[in-house]
Amino acid sequence: MKCPHCGVEFHDQWTVAQINWGRFYTHRRVQATRCPSEECGKYIVSFGIIDSDDGSEEWRIIDPTTATRGPVPKEVPGTIANDYIEACNVLPISPKASAALSRRCLQAMLRAHGYMAKDLAKEIDLLLNETDTTKAIPSSLRTMIDAIRNFGNFSAHPITDVTTLQIIDVEPEEAEWCLEVLEECFEHFYVRPAQAAARKAVLDAKLAQAGKPASKG
Repeated sequence: MKCPHCGVEFHDQWTVAQINWGRFYTHRRVQATRCPSEECGKYIVSFGIIDSDDGSEEWRIIDPTTATRGPVPKEVPGTIANDYIEACNVLPISPKASAALSRRCLQAMLRAHGYMAKDLAKEIDLLLNETDTTKAIPSSLRTMIDAIRNFGNFSAHPITDVTTLQIIDVEPEEAEWCLEVLEECFEHFYVRPAQAAARKAVLDAKLAQAGKPASKG
């Protein structure tokens, strides 16, 4: 898992304590693990409800109440950055709500870059089937985005004025994966193009000083 305090990834080992048996074949547990990072070392605590009849479990992180991730790159538009930040903050409280915000954030990015269709699934298809080599996404990001479609039928739910934040079933790990996808998209759609443009501007300035034409592209 990724520590919600400091963002360091580690293999979680939980200490579980049973609280009490509930009604209707359910009981409750609390579990805790500690970030192994020397700089952090903080505890993560989650609360779970277990159905003894079918074995299903529902866990929610209760400490910390918000998740800490890396800062949003300055190149990312404000509205998209705000949705991402809110998706991070709500993750420990409601993975489903976090995924809904991530879903809206992803669709906003795709549409801003010309991938528009009637729902997110088709917009993801447009991105994955991009034929322009200058716009094609890296294979690592392709794999990550493609995986989203398996999360609670995540991408198949159309986003409209009514269903913008439609809640669908996802696991906490899936909601966290969605945030990681968004972070990779930030790099691809905003950070790397800005870095390339800045490098080109420096090169063109040097060429101009040498009395040569600007670089192509």
